[in-house]
Amino acid sequence: MDPLARQVHVTGRVQGVAFRWHTVEVARSLGVDGWVRNLDDGRVEAWIEGPSEQVEKMLEWLGTGPPAARVDGIESRDREPARHTSFEVR
Repeated sequence: MDPLARQVHVTGRVQGVAFRWHTVEVARSLGVDGWVRNLDDGRVEAWIEGPSEQVEKMLEWLGTGPPAARVDGIESRDREPARHTSFEVR
């Protein structure tokens, strides 16, 4: 099955609450690849790719985030897979 890729922007209280660290842990547990980073405007951006079921589970988690976070919104766009082989913080 071809991998699905999504570029995601998460808004809310998502910086300074270990959002990226938790994202890496959840992504690795789900077996998806890509990356996550903080943006200067206070959002978190992530690139998620893998089997569609795992990508959808990751998007669902990003909509809630870790316990200390408050997710106000999530934007997700389909992208062409970049064939990442791990998940990392950028």
